[in-house]
Amino acid sequence: MQINTICVCGAGTMGSGIAQAAAQAGFYTILFELNPGVLDKTKSNIGTSLSSLAEKGKITSAEKEQVLNRIQFTGDIHSCLANVFIEAIIEKPEAKISLFNQLAEINHSECVFASNTSSLSITKIAGQVQRPERVIGMHFFNPATIMKLVEVVNTEYTNEQTTQLVVDLAKQMNKVPVICKDAPGFIVNRVARPYYIEALRLAEEGIPVEQIDKLMEASGFKLGPFKLIDLIGNDVNYAVSCSVYEQLGNPERLKPSSIQKEKVKEGKLGKKSGEGYYKY
Repeated sequence: MQINTICVCGAGTMGSGIAQAAAQAGFYTILFELNPGVLDKTKSNIGTSLSSLAEKGKITSAEKEQVLNRIQFTGDIHSCLANVFIEAIIEKPEAKISLFNQLAEINHSECVFASNTSSLSITKIAGQVQRPERVIGMHFFNPATIMKLVEVVNTEYTNEQTTQLVVDLAKQMNKVPVICKDAPGFIVNRVARPYYIEALRLAEEGIPVEQIDKLMEASGFKLGPFKLIDLIGNDVNYAVSCSVYEQLGNPERLKPSSIQKEKVKEGKLGKKSGEGYYKY
């Protein structure tokens, strides 16, 4: 199947980044979001991001306008007609299942549904969607416009055509796809849990977060664990930790942090709220 149109559902940080990356790669892109305020803010943010690239000489002013013209911003699900759908909505399986089934009703039978979830079971989602063989995970990393890695997550239902199409799409978007099976945390979030959780343990013992970040960055990490959590969002990071912890049978070494739980409760989510472990 030739991909002419990509529809990204959810205009939050990840959704807007994925939509911009798709449009920059030359795809006509629909960005679907029910909240008009979020949609307007995202449109402005993408414009600012592209202007910054133009100012740095990475794209021309003409290319900036071409990319913007390739993105359709909409709150009408009936406008969402595409070859591939990438959802980046709330991390609740019932919401994702409902969205995919609504989209399946108004689109052709060969379109592919990809979830950007970082912690939910793609298999469980696929099992409740029409034609589960065309459901797959396409997990981008933040910021999606810059980070190259994309985890392509197969389920027991996924057929070879769907996998190959998504691998090819990732490459066309200038990403590096890595195929993996559906499992708690996939690859990256499974491996990354100790990076966050051990750092949080140290913070619980009274070591300043600034010191932990400084030491980890000095050892070669681009961002310390607390700066990275603030970028991702405390709520998102904590939800992934809880999900992986529960799916693996509650091992003590992966027990989510009480400090992080409290931050989420207080609404200190990181950059998007203005304060997390740092103030912005």
